[in-house]
Amino acid sequence: MGRMTATSRPKRVLLAAPRGYCAGVDRAVIAVEKALEQYGAPIYVRHEIVHNKYVVQTLEKKGAIFVDQATEVPPGNIVMFSAHGVAPSVHKEAADGKLATIDATCPLVTKVHKEAVRFAKEDFDILLIGHEGHEEVIGTSGEAPDHITLVDGPEDVANVTVRDESKVVWLSQTTLSVDETMETVDALKEKFPQLISPPSDDICYATQNRQIAIKELAGQAELVIVVGSKNSSNSIRMVEVAKQAGAPDAHLVDFASEIDEAWLEGVTTVGLSSGASVPDVLVEEVLEWLSARGYGDVEIVKTADESLTFSLPKELRRDLRAEAAELVKK
Repeated sequence: MGRMTATSRPKRVLLAAPRGYCAGVDRAVIAVEKALEQYGAPIYVRHEIVHNKYVVQTLEKKGAIFVDQATEVPPGNIVMFSAHGVAPSVHKEAADGKLATIDATCPLVTKVHKEAVRFAKEDFDILLIGHEGHEEVIGTSGEAPDHITLVDGPEDVANVTVRDESKVVWLSQTTLSVDETMETVDALKEKFPQLISPPSDDICYATQNRQIAIKELAGQAELVIVVGSKNSSNSIRMVEVAKQAGAPDAHLVDFASEIDEAWLEGVTTVGLSSGASVPDVLVEEVLEWLSARGYGDVEIVKTADESLTFSLPKELRRDLRAEAAELVKK
C-alpha cells in the first residue's frame, strides 16, 4: 500500500472568523461615503482614512482627496480626520485654516487619548507602548507631549527614565499584538515595580480577536495568507503572530494578484484572514484565486463573535458646507 502523499490529501482553505473590518474602520469608511453624499465632493481627508490601499483608491474615485496635513486644504472646505486619531495641534491647524471638520477617530483610540490627558493632569509619567512614527502614536503623544515617553518594544525598556517611580502608568497603541505588548509591560514592571496599568485593556478587541483566530489557523496550515496593506500595523502583526504560532510560511498581500504560486508548493492547507481595515471583497478574490488552483474546500474557523458597532461622527448631522462658508467670512 502506497503512503498518502501530501498531494493526495484534499486541499483546503481555513478561513478565519472574525477577520476584516472592525467597528472603527467600518464607521470611518461609511463616514467618508456619507459626507460625500451629503455635502458633495470634494471631501478632504487628512492621512489615509484607514490603512488600506483599495479603500483609499475607491474613496478617491468617489471624490475624497487625501492630504498629509490639514494645512494643505484650501480655506472654506471640509476636512475629515482618520480613524487613527490626531493630536490637539491638528484641530487647531484646521480651525486656523478656516475648515469645517469631521472627526472619524475610532472611539477606542479616543479612549486612550482621554486616559493620556487624565494621567498627564495628575502629573504621571506615561509610557506609551507603540511603534515610532505610527499615526495613532503621534496623535496620542500629542495629547500630553511633556508626559509621554514612547516605548517601542521590550528592547527599548533599558533606555526609559522617569521622574518619580511611584507615578508611572503605561498605555498602548490599540493595534499591537497582545503578546508583544505584555512582554514590554513585564519588562517595564521589572524596572518600575509600581507601574500602574490603564483602567481598561487598551489593545483593541478586534486586533485581539483577529490574532486569536490567526493562532488557531497557524497550528493547522502550512501557509497563512493575510490580506492587508504594508502600512497597516494590525495586518503586519497578524503575519508575525502566525509565524510565532507555528505556521511554516505566512505572507501579507494587498490583492490576490500578489500571491506567488511558489508559496503553494507542497501545501494542502492554506489559512486565510484579513486585517481590520480590509473589505471582504478582497478576501473573496483570494478565495477565488485559491479555488482556481484546487483549494475549493473552504472551512470557517470561528473563534469569536463580534457585534460591536459605533454610531457615526455627530458632525454629519450638521450643514458643514454652510459652516465652512461662514468660517471664511469671519
